Amino acid sequence: MDQEWRTVLEDGTCVTRSCAWSPPGDHPVGCGVRLFVKDGKLVKVEGDPDHPVTKGRLCPRCLTLPEYLNHPDRILYPMKRNREDRGKDAWERISWDEALDLITDEVVRARETYGAESIVEFTGTGRQAVMYCMMFANGILGTPNVCYSQSGYSCYGPRTVATAYVMGVGYPEIDNACRFPDTYDHPGWQRPNYIILWGKAPLESNPDGFFGHSIIDLMKRGTKIISIDPRINWIGTKAEYHLQLRPGTDAALAMAMLNVIIGEDLYDHDFVENWTYGFDELAERVKDATPEWAEEITWVKADKIREVARIYAKNTPSSIAWGLAIDQNKNGVQAGHAIMALMVITGNFDVPGGISVGMRDNNLEPLQSLNRWEILPDETRNKMIGKQEYPALTNVLGQCQPDLVLDALETGDPYQLHVGFFESSNLLTPTACAQPKRWRDALRKLDFIFALDTFMNPTIMACADVVLPLASYAEGDGVVLTHYGLNVSFVGPINKALSMGECKSEIEVMLDLAKRLNPDEWPWKTPEEVLNAKLGGLTFEKLREMGVYQPQVEYKKHEKGLIRPDGQPGVNTPTGKIELYSTVFESFGEDPLPYYTEPPYSPVSQPELAKEFPLILTTGARTFASFHSEHRQVPSLRRLVPDPIVEINPETADEYGIKEGDWVLIKNMFGEAREKAHLTPLINKNVVHAQHGWWYPEEDPEEPNLFGNWKSNVNSLMPHKQIGHLGFGSNYKSTICSIELAD
Repeated sequence: MDQEWRTVLEDGTCVTRSCAWSPPGDHPVGCGVRLFVKDGKLVKVEGDPDHPVTKGRLCPRCLTLPEYLNHPDRILYPMKRNREDRGKDAWERISWDEALDLITDEVVRARETYGAESIVEFTGTGRQAVMYCMMFANGILGTPNVCYSQSGYSCYGPRTVATAYVMGVGYPEIDNACRFPDTYDHPGWQRPNYIILWGKAPLESNPDGFFGHSIIDLMKRGTKIISIDPRINWIGTKAEYHLQLRPGTDAALAMAMLNVIIGEDLYDHDFVENWTYGFDELAERVKDATPEWAEEITWVKADKIREVARIYAKNTPSSIAWGLAIDQNKNGVQAGHAIMALMVITGNFDVPGGISVGMRDNNLEPLQSLNRWEILPDETRNKMIGKQEYPALTNVLGQCQPDLVLDALETGDPYQLHVGFFESSNLLTPTACAQPKRWRDALRKLDFIFALDTFMNPTIMACADVVLPLASYAEGDGVVLTHYGLNVSFVGPINKALSMGECKSEIEVMLDLAKRLNPDEWPWKTPEEVLNAKLGGLTFEKLREMGVYQPQVEYKKHEKGLIRPDGQPGVNTPTGKIELYSTVFESFGEDPLPYYTEPPYSPVSQPELAKEFPLILTTGARTFASFHSEHRQVPSLRRLVPDPIVEINPETADEYGIKEGDWVLIKNMFGEAREKAHLTPLINKNVVHAQHGWWYPEEDPEEPNLFGNWKSNVNSLMPHKQIGHLGFGSNYKSTICSIELAD
């Protein structure tokens, strides 16, 4: 980049070049932004045309940052209230020293009285907090318990863990050329012939750092799209093929595609022979998984399954992007295993235009190694909730199995929890805890809860005793990197542009509490020292001058010894090969091969219950106007999507007497939610889709209303602990429900 990272215009406006992350929430896309600050106030955000990936393009969430920062409801200073006032808007302003002293006293009391394991940190999804949550919990609070509260950890975790066990690499992603400074003009890159978007909406979600608009760039260059989704979204209307499967049946579809590719000898024999383990066993497993078998399960016609499987296999290089829909499925790990097998046996693994995988980089080595887990005593580590029951989850993620955390809160088994920390996590509202009222009641049993966030939300109002004001990405220094370091297309600096109130970044709060709670084991004194330690071979100052850092890219890393720590060819699995037959799954007592199981609450698995709840409910599709439960109070974004929407097929709506714009009651055996009807023929008449993450910042904040948190909370309809054998996956996208006109 040619420009300085900070310039001052003639009228005194200070322009800071930065890379966006969160808060406000978004996945770590690192969009290039230029932040205009005048008289201490953010007045405008523009896209940075020099950014090598986003090239000046921004979504509405970035463009409305001034509305977010300058909103009158921003939390700008620490506050406290009495424990007996939980649920009441009874906050009083306090100083940072008073807040930190209160937190220190309660944490020390819990550690000395009950043990450090009695403390639990709740972290959110997508925000910067995910980069620091384990540093905070392990290194400062001294607890092994970090909890992302979504049942079955059903977001990204299942994909990353399955990838580690099966492929032995960092997260596999579409090769969209964004790892090269010259992107699509790079001479070694080749555009994908086809991209299968499997349960993924990259334009709206920019998932985990993948720049969604690059899909449009590729389509303009000739790439064709195959969409697999129960809904037909905008990009699905542009796809050459759309497979509109029944929610939750992805594993059956993937196994049928494997049946066709293997049965018709369309696979890459050389790659399979040299770089995979267990192909013969996989072939035997899918031998009876015919397209006709899958049609009965998935609702996708057998001839279409055959056609898509053949096209994908015969058009190398092609790529597959598998998304959140796979995670939010009790059978999701097995579906992911089968999808990875499709990538691999067709020879699309780590080739130009296929799937990209991460590689070792000396400048980035520490990014995943600063969790401070190593300073915890063995006895404390072994007390992590879920470590004994679900080691496949806890051993890789270093976090608790979330369903067991709710059990522990409710029952005191295996021990009672006493102190909680909400780090950028509105867990009672968005794509997080199933059965949120149970979580609310259980969390209130904790002796003390403190929170760190930008706005008051239902979770803080219901449960917290102290709240700390969190800085946005415009108010603190940091780094952003795609796929959280698992597959890096670039690393960007987050440059502080202004200060507001008494807000502090996650790093600054960590440093403040480290001085009080664990000074001997905390070697860093300034935010820059923390960032330098995370970057390793780079320094934050150098990264800031560069604008972005893009690691050197190599293809076919498995052939060149660029994946394994010992420098030998292959991948990081016990066999050194991509395990179509997973020896790691087998060691955990799981089936080593992909298989299909019916969702636990479906018309097939629960025919009697389905008489009362005859429709299939899928949830969670993204919009451009919000990131989960965030942005609801931003006027420009709220105008884009003012109400929660439930999508219903017109034939179904007519059957229930529902018209466009009617408020609809969605209910099942677990709970209910109210959303506004949108009638569309682009959804199957046996399926409805409900938006998630809805609350109403304009409503009464106190209990029992809690900003209208229970009115449209679709997570109220989700079951607790309907999870897979390894502790992953829950049916957020494939349960049953009924609908009726609401009052």
